[in-house]
Amino acid sequence: MTSALKTFLVEDSPMIRESLIAALEELAPVEVVGTADDERSAVDWLAAVSAPCDLVIIDIFLKGGSGLGVLRAAHALRKPMKLIVLSNYATADMRSKCEALGAARVFDKSSEIDALIEYCETLAAA
Repeated sequence: MTSALKTFLVEDSPMIRESLIAALEELAPVEVVGTADDERSAVDWLAAVSAPCDLVIIDIFLKGGSGLGVLRAAHALRKPMKLIVLSNYATADMRSKCEALGAARVFDKSSEIDALIEYCETLAAA
């Protein structure tokens, strides 16, 4: 049996955040252990938390700051967590920017939720 991925979610829309948590926890081996809606609180949580998370799901556009800043800071922490981006703005240019900042994968919110769930299943089984 696969164990649930301890996941931190960075998403500024309360509606999207709640529905994403519900979908991921129901359909994928994911346990959401924390959330943030802006860059500063996301970076503070990731830097301070003593129990590491396995996965960080980051939106690009946030209430304050940017998901790119979260990616940059999280990557610099060098903790053993996978960083992925889930955004409506998953253009080819944005995908390469995110990957250059340490994102393992970039998923489009509107069309790649199934791929995100499959990715979580694969990661949890590894």
